[in-house]
Amino acid sequence: MGELQKPRGTRDVLPEEASRWRLLEDRARQVAARYGYGELRTPLFEVTELFRRGVGEDTDIVGKEMYTFLDRKGRDMTLRPEGTAPAVRAFLEHNLGAGPQPVRLFYLQPAFRYERPEEGRWRQHHQFGAECFGAAGAAADAEVIALAVDFLRTAGVADFRLRLNSIGCPACRPAYRAALREYYRPLLPLLCADCQERFGQNPLRLLDCKVDTAHAAGAPRTADHLCTDCREHLQGLEALLARLRISFDRDPTLVRGLDYYTRTVFELESPRLGSQSALGGGGRYDGLVELLGGQPTPAVGGGVGLERTLLALEAGGAPAPTVEPPQVFVASVGEEYALEAMGVASQLRSAGVRVITDPLGRSLKAQLKQAARAGARWTVILGEELSRGVLVLRDMAAGVQEEVPAGELLTRIDKGVV
Repeated sequence: MGELQKPRGTRDVLPEEASRWRLLEDRARQVAARYGYGELRTPLFEVTELFRRGVGEDTDIVGKEMYTFLDRKGRDMTLRPEGTAPAVRAFLEHNLGAGPQPVRLFYLQPAFRYERPEEGRWRQHHQFGAECFGAAGAAADAEVIALAVDFLRTAGVADFRLRLNSIGCPACRPAYRAALREYYRPLLPLLCADCQERFGQNPLRLLDCKVDTAHAAGAPRTADHLCTDCREHLQGLEALLARLRISFDRDPTLVRGLDYYTRTVFELESPRLGSQSALGGGGRYDGLVELLGGQPTPAVGGGVGLERTLLALEAGGAPAPTVEPPQVFVASVGEEYALEAMGVASQLRSAGVRVITDPLGRSLKAQLKQAARAGARWTVILGEELSRGVLVLRDMAAGVQEEVPAGELLTRIDKGVV
């Protein structure tokens, strides 16, 4: 058997990088709280039917990218490929629609898609998502977009673009689909294999092709086929974004890759990330709750990829957050004081002090070197002085030490740290 390695398309987050992740997750929770969104945690896997019905049988996610398996009783399960369908399932299962409206939920969670791995595209990636149930007006769309924009700004991503479009509703979309088929029919022999399938299944996805991008430029525009209600909804959203000072580009080719979207779709992208420029996106999905068995419920949501956000921060030269070093290193002179060292360390930790000790039984000189390398502010040295009720406190920066009564250690450290 060869050397065991992580699965392709996944990453190990080591301690020095984890500080960036913690900071980003903290920023996400802070922004979500400012907007009144409560945290939702759904299972890592769901019944496969949830995604087949919710995301769409003909989407690339369901058709090509899901990690699907049978459990020990033969039930069809899938690792979560996206966050909205599980959020809708939880909304229905726990009858959240019976409470005050709108219902605002956010999540920080991994998602899994079997894609070709490359920089910025991972088979296990992480999302910060927000979902708003029960509000039909454009104000809810603007709120979700503003939340995503605020998160990126708060995280330190200064250079990004918001793309915006409307793909209509069940009332006006059939005519648009017909116009797309009429435009693309003579081009069918020139389309990629995937798009030849999309032509019959979901012609809107033709606009999302990454191979034949030139054809989409001449395709019918969604804005020319919107009904009055959809047009007014989009105009209202644009006015709200302008009031919030959120700039955007209207992009008639933007459709997103999931079947549940209606009206608003949006995408956030960074010019610093090359071909994998999308930081996140979302849109309105007014029919999804009903499709999954609930009462008709308007809803809108969006998400931002944490890996992509970290890449954008690095590309922009954002400094890595500093990792807090231990405040105290507790050293012992000889094995006979090792037990006492553990006790002192425990007391300090209980008081909220960051403490490390030496579990290897090294010499005092080696322990002092370890304390210096770790960046400890103080070293507490336990030796024969304990017989007199004192211990030695060494100021690592100044290189001086003094005897301190054991009962005054915490007070002395607190004053020094401040």
